[in-house]
Amino acid sequence: METIEIDLSERFEVAFNRIHKALSKMVKNVHGDIFSQLVAYGAKRHAIIRSYKDELLQFARLRNAIVHEKLRADFYIAEPHQEVVERIEEIAAILEKPVTALSISNNPVLYFNFHSSIKDVILAIHNHSYTKFPVYKDGICIGMLTSGAIMKWMAKQLSNDTIELVNIRVGEVIPYETKHLIDFVNQDCDIFAVEEMFEKRHAHGRKLEAVIITENGQTEEKPLGIITSWDLIEID
Repeated sequence: METIEIDLSERFEVAFNRIHKALSKMVKNVHGDIFSQLVAYGAKRHAIIRSYKDELLQFARLRNAIVHEKLRADFYIAEPHQEVVERIEEIAAILEKPVTALSISNNPVLYFNFHSSIKDVILAIHNHSYTKFPVYKDGICIGMLTSGAIMKWMAKQLSNDTIELVNIRVGEVIPYETKHLIDFVNQDCDIFAVEEMFEKRHAHGRKLEAVIITENGQTEEKPLGIITSWDLIEID
Protein backbone atom coordinates (compact mmCIF):
# COMPACT_ATOMS: atom_id res chain seq x y z
CA MET A 1 0.00 0.00 0.00
CA GLU A 2 1.43 3.36 -1.02
CA THR A 3 2.06 5.88 1.78
CA ILE A 4 0.86 9.39 1.01
CA GLU A 5 2.97 12.09 2.64
CA ILE A 6 1.17 15.30 3.49
CA ASP A 7 3.37 18.38 3.22
CA LEU A 8 3.66 20.95 5.98
CA SER A 9 1.54 23.56 4.24
CA GLU A 10 -1.34 21.15 3.81
CA ARG A 11 -1.06 20.00 7.42
CA PHE A 12 -1.09 23.64 8.51
CA GLU A 13 -4.22 24.39 6.49
CA VAL A 14 -6.01 21.28 7.78
CA ALA A 15 -5.21 22.26 11.40
CA PHE A 16 -6.25 25.85 10.73
CA ASN A 17 -9.61 24.68 9.41
CA ARG A 18 -10.06 22.47 12.47
CA ILE A 19 -9.51 25.50 14.69
CA HIS A 20 -11.89 27.60 12.60
CA LYS A 21 -14.58 24.94 13.00
CA ALA A 22 -13.99 24.68 16.75
CA LEU A 23 -14.19 28.47 17.15
CA SER A 24 -17.44 28.59 15.17
CA LYS A 25 -18.99 26.08 17.58
CA MET A 26 -17.65 27.83 20.65
CA VAL A 27 -18.32 31.49 19.79
CA LYS A 28 -21.97 32.42 19.46
CA ASN A 29 -23.79 35.67 18.64
CA VAL A 30 -21.08 37.04 16.38
CA HIS A 31 -21.83 38.38 12.91
CA GLY A 32 -20.16 36.38 10.17
CA ASP A 33 -17.67 33.56 10.34
CA ILE A 34 -14.39 35.40 9.78
CA PHE A 35 -11.57 33.76 11.72
CA SER A 36 -10.08 36.93 13.20
CA GLN A 37 -13.53 38.10 14.33
CA LEU A 38 -14.21 34.79 16.04
CA VAL A 39 -10.89 35.05 17.86
CA ALA A 40 -11.38 38.67 18.93
CA TYR A 41 -14.99 38.17 20.05
CA GLY A 42 -14.35 34.78 21.61
CA ALA A 43 -11.34 36.02 23.59
CA LYS A 44 -13.65 38.36 25.50
CA ARG A 45 -15.78 35.46 26.70
CA HIS A 46 -13.66 32.32 26.76
CA ALA A 47 -10.45 31.97 28.76
CA ILE A 48 -9.24 29.16 26.52
CA ILE A 49 -9.41 31.39 23.41
CA ARG A 50 -7.87 34.28 25.34
CA SER A 51 -4.93 32.01 26.24
CA TYR A 52 -4.09 31.46 22.57
CA LYS A 53 -5.35 34.73 21.07
CA ASP A 54 -1.99 36.09 19.88
CA GLU A 55 -0.92 32.79 18.35
CA LEU A 56 -4.27 32.33 16.62
CA LEU A 57 -4.07 35.76 15.02
CA GLN A 58 -0.52 35.01 13.86
CA PHE A 59 -1.74 31.73 12.38
CA ALA A 60 -4.45 33.66 10.51
CA ARG A 61 -1.87 35.96 8.93
CA LEU A 62 0.37 33.03 8.02
CA ARG A 63 -2.53 31.11 6.58
CA ASN A 64 -3.50 34.04 4.36
CA ALA A 65 0.07 34.30 3.09
CA ILE A 66 0.26 30.58 2.35
CA VAL A 67 -3.14 30.26 0.67
CA HIS A 68 -2.84 33.43 -1.39
CA GLU A 69 0.46 32.25 -2.79
CA LYS A 70 -0.87 28.91 -4.02
CA LEU A 71 0.03 28.18 -7.63
CA ARG A 72 -2.73 25.59 -7.83
CA ALA A 73 -5.04 23.71 -5.48
CA ASP A 74 -2.40 21.21 -4.39
CA PHE A 75 0.77 23.28 -4.61
CA TYR A 76 2.04 25.93 -2.17
CA ILE A 77 4.94 28.30 -2.69
CA ALA A 78 5.28 29.12 1.02
CA GLU A 79 5.94 26.37 3.56
CA PRO A 80 5.62 26.82 7.36
CA HIS A 81 8.26 25.47 9.72
CA GLN A 82 7.79 22.04 11.28
CA GLU A 83 7.54 23.60 14.76
CA VAL A 84 4.76 25.94 13.62
CA VAL A 85 2.76 23.08 12.14
CA GLU A 86 3.14 20.97 15.27
CA ARG A 87 2.07 23.93 17.40
CA ILE A 88 -1.08 24.70 15.40
CA GLU A 89 -2.00 21.00 15.45
CA GLU A 90 -1.54 20.98 19.23
CA ILE A 91 -3.79 24.01 19.70
CA ALA A 92 -6.36 22.55 17.32
CA ALA A 93 -6.58 19.43 19.48
CA ILE A 94 -6.96 21.51 22.65
CA LEU A 95 -9.73 23.70 21.19
CA GLU A 96 -11.58 20.69 19.84
CA LYS A 97 -11.55 19.01 23.24
CA PRO A 98 -10.52 21.39 26.04
CA VAL A 99 -9.14 19.89 29.25
CA THR A 100 -11.85 20.24 31.87
CA ALA A 101 -11.07 21.42 35.37
CA LEU A 102 -12.81 18.33 36.70
CA SER A 103 -10.44 15.99 34.88
CA ILE A 104 -7.40 17.34 36.74
CA SER A 105 -9.08 18.13 40.06
CA ASN A 106 -8.78 16.28 43.32
CA ASN A 107 -11.72 13.92 43.33
CA PRO A 108 -13.66 12.51 44.97
CA VAL A 109 -13.81 15.45 47.36
CA LEU A 110 -13.48 14.90 51.09
CA TYR A 111 -15.96 17.25 52.71
CA PHE A 112 -17.72 17.48 56.04
CA ASN A 113 -21.00 18.56 57.52
CA PHE A 114 -21.33 21.32 60.08
CA HIS A 115 -22.30 18.63 62.60
CA SER A 116 -19.57 16.11 61.67
CA SER A 117 -17.18 15.00 64.40
CA ILE A 118 -13.89 16.89 64.38
CA LYS A 119 -12.27 13.53 65.07
CA ASP A 120 -13.27 12.41 61.55
CA VAL A 121 -11.60 15.50 60.08
CA ILE A 122 -8.37 14.82 61.98
CA LEU A 123 -8.39 11.21 60.78
CA ALA A 124 -8.86 12.45 57.20
CA ILE A 125 -5.84 14.74 57.58
CA HIS A 126 -3.78 11.82 58.86
CA ASN A 127 -4.96 9.27 56.28
CA HIS A 128 -5.00 11.44 53.16
CA SER A 129 -2.52 14.24 53.94
CA TYR A 130 -5.14 16.84 53.00
CA THR A 131 -5.13 20.13 54.91
CA LYS A 132 -8.41 21.77 53.86
CA PHE A 133 -11.96 20.56 53.48
CA PRO A 134 -15.23 22.12 52.29
CA VAL A 135 -17.84 22.38 55.04
CA TYR A 136 -21.59 22.12 54.40
CA LYS A 137 -24.48 23.24 56.53
CA ASP A 138 -28.07 22.50 55.59
CA GLY A 139 -26.82 21.31 52.20
CA ILE A 140 -24.97 24.55 51.36
CA CYS A 141 -21.21 25.06 51.33
CA ILE A 142 -20.36 27.63 54.00
CA GLY A 143 -16.58 27.66 53.62
CA MET A 144 -13.39 25.70 54.23
CA LEU A 145 -12.00 24.08 57.34
CA THR A 146 -8.20 23.87 57.44
CA SER A 147 -5.70 22.08 59.64
CA GLY A 148 -4.55 25.52 60.81
CA ALA A 149 -7.93 26.28 62.37
CA ILE A 150 -7.95 22.90 64.09
CA MET A 151 -4.53 23.63 65.56
CA LYS A 152 -5.77 27.01 66.85
CA TRP A 153 -8.74 25.32 68.47
CA MET A 154 -6.51 22.66 70.04
CA ALA A 155 -4.13 25.30 71.40
CA LYS A 156 -7.08 26.96 73.10
CA GLN A 157 -7.96 23.67 74.81
CA LEU A 158 -4.46 22.89 76.15
CA SER A 159 -5.20 24.48 79.50
CA ASN A 160 -7.25 21.38 80.26
CA ASP A 161 -4.18 19.11 79.72
CA THR A 162 -6.28 16.66 77.72
CA ILE A 163 -8.46 17.22 74.68
CA GLU A 164 -11.66 15.22 74.29
CA LEU A 165 -12.55 14.92 70.61
CA VAL A 166 -15.49 12.52 70.61
CA ASN A 167 -18.23 15.08 71.16
CA ILE A 168 -16.63 18.03 69.37
CA ARG A 169 -18.31 19.02 66.11
CA VAL A 170 -16.97 20.87 63.09
CA GLY A 171 -19.27 23.77 63.89
CA GLU A 172 -17.42 24.37 67.16
CA VAL A 173 -14.07 24.69 65.37
CA ILE A 174 -15.24 26.80 62.41
CA PRO A 175 -15.12 30.07 64.45
CA TYR A 176 -11.32 29.59 64.67
CA GLU A 177 -11.09 29.53 60.89
CA THR A 178 -9.87 32.45 58.82
CA LYS A 179 -12.41 33.55 56.22
CA HIS A 180 -11.36 31.91 52.97
CA LEU A 181 -12.32 32.96 49.47
CA ILE A 182 -13.67 30.10 47.37
CA ASP A 183 -15.37 30.02 43.98
CA PHE A 184 -17.61 27.51 42.26
CA VAL A 185 -17.68 26.34 38.63
CA ASN A 186 -19.73 23.80 36.72
CA GLN A 187 -18.41 20.40 35.70
CA ASP A 188 -17.85 21.45 32.06
CA CYS A 189 -15.61 24.42 32.93
CA ASP A 190 -12.18 24.21 31.30
CA ILE A 191 -8.91 24.53 33.19
CA PHE A 192 -8.04 27.82 31.47
CA ALA A 193 -11.07 29.51 33.02
CA VAL A 194 -10.11 28.21 36.47
CA GLU A 195 -6.51 29.43 36.11
CA GLU A 196 -7.85 32.85 35.15
CA MET A 197 -10.04 32.95 38.27
CA PHE A 198 -6.97 32.50 40.46
CA GLU A 199 -5.04 35.11 38.47
CA LYS A 200 -7.82 37.72 38.65
CA ARG A 201 -8.23 37.31 42.40
CA HIS A 202 -4.46 37.62 42.84
CA ALA A 203 -4.38 40.75 40.66
CA HIS A 204 -6.89 42.34 43.05
CA GLY A 205 -4.80 41.43 46.08
CA ARG A 206 -7.02 38.57 47.19
CA LYS A 207 -6.08 34.93 47.58
CA LEU A 208 -8.45 32.36 46.14
CA GLU A 209 -8.21 29.36 48.44
CA ALA A 210 -9.94 26.87 46.18
CA VAL A 211 -12.34 26.36 43.29
CA ILE A 212 -15.03 23.76 43.93
CA ILE A 213 -16.55 21.98 40.96
CA THR A 214 -20.21 20.97 41.06
CA GLU A 215 -22.67 19.89 38.40
CA ASN A 216 -23.95 23.41 37.72
CA GLY A 217 -21.54 25.52 39.77
CA GLN A 218 -23.98 26.02 42.66
CA THR A 219 -23.07 26.15 46.36
CA GLU A 220 -25.89 23.78 47.31
CA GLU A 221 -24.69 20.99 45.03
CA LYS A 222 -22.46 18.07 45.96
CA PRO A 223 -18.78 18.80 45.25
CA LEU A 224 -17.42 16.73 42.35
CA GLY A 225 -13.87 18.07 42.45
CA ILE A 226 -11.69 20.72 44.06
CA ILE A 227 -8.71 22.67 42.73
CA THR A 228 -6.25 24.71 44.77
CA SER A 229 -3.41 26.95 43.64
CA TRP A 230 -0.99 24.12 44.44
CA ASP A 231 -2.80 21.88 41.97
CA LEU A 232 -2.24 24.45 39.22
CA ILE A 233 1.47 24.65 40.05
CA GLU A 234 1.75 20.87 39.70
CA ILE A 235 -0.05 20.99 36.34
CA ASP A 236 2.33 23.64 35.00
